Parts: sequence; C-alpha cells; structure tokens
Amino acid sequence: MYRYFKGEPNAFVIRYKNGKLKRHGPGLTFWYWPHNTSIASLPLVTQDAPFIFKETTANYQEVSIQGQLRYRFIEPLEAAGLMDFTIDPKTGRYRSKDPEKLVQRVINAVQANTRSGVNKLSLDEALIKVKELSSTVLQQVQSEDALRTLGVVVESLHFTTVKATPEMQKALEADYRESLQQRADLAIYARRKSAVEEESKISNRELDNEVELEQRRRELVARQAENRIKSAEAEAKAMELEAEAETRADEIRFGLYQNLTPQALVGLALKEWAANAGTIGNLTITPDLLANVVQWIGGKDHDQSGR
Repeated sequence: MYRYFKGEPNAFVIRYKNGKLKRHGPGLTFWYWPHNTSIASLPLVTQDAPFIFKETTANYQEVSIQGQLRYRFIEPLEAAGLMDFTIDPKTGRYRSKDPEKLVQRVINAVQANTRSGVNKLSLDEALIKVKELSSTVLQQVQSEDALRTLGVVVESLHFTTVKATPEMQKALEADYRESLQQRADLAIYARRKSAVEEESKISNRELDNEVELEQRRRELVARQAENRIKSAEAEAKAMELEAEAETRADEIRFGLYQNLTPQALVGLALKEWAANAGTIGNLTITPDLLANVVQWIGGKDHDQSGR
C-alpha cells in the first residue's frame, strides 16, 4: 500500500529505494512503497548542544567547564553516507543512535581542544581567560578534518562557567578576601601617610612663613633704625646750618652796629624799647640815669665815654 511522505522545509530529506539513493533535497514530499523505501532526514537549521566536562590545569588543579555549542550540517549527503539518519515515517523518530553519537563527536572534538588549552594554563588563568580560551577552541574545532568529513561545522562556542573544586573555590575565596583586606589596609596606610605628609608640608610652610615674617620684621626694624639715624643726622645738620646762619646774621648785625656812634646805638635802643613797650612789664629810669644819658648823647662826656 502506497503512503505519502511530507518533508519539513527545514529538513534535508533523502529517499532510498532498495538501498539506493533515489531523491534528496529540502522538504521533499512523495509517495512511496514502505517495503522497499527508506527515508533519512537531517536538520538544516542550527542545532544547540550543551556540555559539561572536567579538565586539569597546568598546576594540577581540576576545573569544571560548562558551555554550549551550535553546529549545523553543511553537507547532509556526506553525513548521511557515514551515519544512519533514517527515520520512522510515521513518528519521525530516528531508527538508530547515530544522531546522538554525532552530537557527542562534536562535543568530544570541543573537549579535546579544550583540554590542550587548559593544560597550558594555571588555575587562576583558566578561571579568568574564559573568553580567550573559547575563541581559541572554536577556531581549532572549525578546522577539524573529522567534523568536515561528517559534513558538520561548529558555528559558535561559549564557555558559560569555569569552576574549581569546592575546596579550592573556598581557598580562592579566602585568598581573595585576604588580598582585598590587604589592599584595604594599604589604602588606609596610604591615606594616613598622605595625611602625615600633608601635615608636614603645612607645618613646613607655616615655619617658612614665620621665618619669612621674622626676616621681614628684622629688615623693617633695621630700615626704621636707619631712617631714624638719617633723620637725626639731617636734623643735626639742619640745626648746625641754622646755628651757622644765626651766627652769620649776628656777625652781620654786629658788623653794622660796630660802625655806628654810641649816640646812634642808644637811639636805636630807645627806639626798640618804644616799639616793645607793650611787652615790657616794668622799667625804672632814675633821674641820675636819665641825666647821664642826655649828657652822653649831647656829647659832654663823649670823650670820657669813648675811652
């Protein structure tokens, strides 16, 4: 009895009749005779495959690596020629375990290349360089001849988690906490040191300011003393010049008075008395003194006075 098979658009369908390739292509539909027909189906869309395995680092520490890869068939006919991808037309399930084995082969290729990379890294590097490691492993897997022979290519690879053993994880956490505490202590010491240095700088600046102020004060005192000395010298010089001027004036006046007759001098004296009468408190002139002055002015006693 003939049956009808309708392939999915995202599946590469291969029809075998009596063990020979009859037709192939994406999403094939056809009538077939179940007794002499076999149907294989391979997905054309990308397939995701999660994985987790354990490896050992260069310093003999065990790490657990968890991730996910994505692959697809680029040559479905080659893959179908090497592995069994035939399906039950009624249920669409594979008749063999080969599709699962293919996934495991891809994962094994990833694990083999990951092992060679992890074995070169220390535990710290393996925990840190996750992205670099996955990129390197992806390039190596994409160049695997065994996968290309199967018509499979790995499009992407991600290591989602890389962990050490629980005991080592605790030790690393304790070591990291200790390093954080040490960095915190160093930061505190650095702040204290900086504060002490700043205080020392401030004290030095204050001391320098005090020294500078004291030096300026000394200079000011010295300048004031110098100014006082110069002022005193100038004042003494002025007094000396003034005394000389007065002496010179007296000499000139006395020189003028020397050529005057006694009568003229007496007359000038009387004139000076008269001019300053308001300032003279008390003046006594006896009759004898007045008679002598009159006679002397008149010339009677001139010869005798002249002597």
